[in-house]
Amino acid sequence: MRLATYNVEWFDALFDDDGQLFNDGGWSARHDVTRLAQTEALGTVFRALDADGIMLIEAPDTSRKRSTARALTSFVQAFDLRTQEVVTGFTNNTQQEIAFLYDPTVMRVRHDPQASATTPRFDHTFQIDLDVDAARDEVVFSKPPLELQLVTRAGALLRLIGAHLKSKAPHGATNRDEVMRISIANRRKQLAQAIWLRQRVQSHLDAGDALMLMGDLNDGPGLDEFEHLFGRSSVEILLGEAPDALFDPHAARALRHPLAAQPSTSRFFLASEGRYLQALLDYIMVSQDLRDLGPRWRIWHPFEDAICWQTPDLRKALLTASDHFPVTIDLEI
Repeated sequence: MRLATYNVEWFDALFDDDGQLFNDGGWSARHDVTRLAQTEALGTVFRALDADGIMLIEAPDTSRKRSTARALTSFVQAFDLRTQEVVTGFTNNTQQEIAFLYDPTVMRVRHDPQASATTPRFDHTFQIDLDVDAARDEVVFSKPPLELQLVTRAGALLRLIGAHLKSKAPHGATNRDEVMRISIANRRKQLAQAIWLRQRVQSHLDAGDALMLMGDLNDGPGLDEFEHLFGRSSVEILLGEAPDALFDPHAARALRHPLAAQPSTSRFFLASEGRYLQALLDYIMVSQDLRDLGPRWRIWHPFEDAICWQTPDLRKALLTASDHFPVTIDLEI
């Protein structure tokens, strides 16, 4: 079985309110990319992935006039993909939902949000002291993680959590002091979300569930200077520690060799510097029982993956489709 996580930049902008693809020469929400070009590129990438299930980060919007499921169904039909079913969770106000596309002949999937006495549902409020002032702060997810129960054709039960943690960028800052203040506040909130999410992970591990946490965590070991202020990244919080640690080989490599060349899952243009920045932001973390099955991870990076580099149409499509690249995991289950 192949599962994937893929952050598609402004997928929503490719559809009208009826969920139909524009698929024309108008500009997409990606810089200097038409809607036709992005749509066709995404079709090429999805066909190449040929995944049984795809956790979509920044999926099309669900709102009063728009529907994630309607838009994704239109996309699937346009490219004759076998991932014909869509499951979504709690909607949000960002126009970027989390959704799961899957092949119904391979698995059964349902939205299955959890809660406990200490860890609320992801559409509720989490209370935690963020700034060590003995007062509890209230934290909410702008994009509540998507919790799924997945049953394979062979009858194996998996728990999947799709997540998109808050960005650390200091949006709205007008001077250096505001950049620092907003950045620290955003880092606190992101770490609080990671702690909340890790508590849910721990509940599943305590129950003996086979678990996969996947998505865009907007963070990685050594990604910025604020780790020194707070001690560790949200990725490290989510991975946890033995004997209840999750595993992702790319995160493990980055943690072991912080000064060595790192794997990356995203590529952003820095206009002020005239160059591209690459970062490891997207992960598929698994519980030990799934790791014992010998899974194979792959980042579909157009310059770092040999097959992607040697396939010009796919290489170009990956660069046109999004500023993130898909991550897949193959496992026998």
